[in-house]
Amino acid sequence: MAHSLPVAQPRISPRRRPLMLRLLDLMSLRRQRRALTEMEPHLLADIGLSAAEADAEARRPIWDAPAHWRL
Repeated sequence: MAHSLPVAQPRISPRRRPLMLRLLDLMSLRRQRRALTEMEPHLLADIGLSAAEADAEARRPIWDAPAHWRL
């Protein structure tokens, strides 16, 4: 069995940690909004959205995140 080498984890200074976490949140939001555009209508209906609502949400700018995310 082959042994794999450990992967070095990048070190993030404590000062930059909140910025990095915010960036990861925004990237996650972008992925979620993009996923809405790929969902079938019956799946959108399951989560209470119409195709037009999903499209409108997907078109929102990345900085337009829900207010509770900015606390």
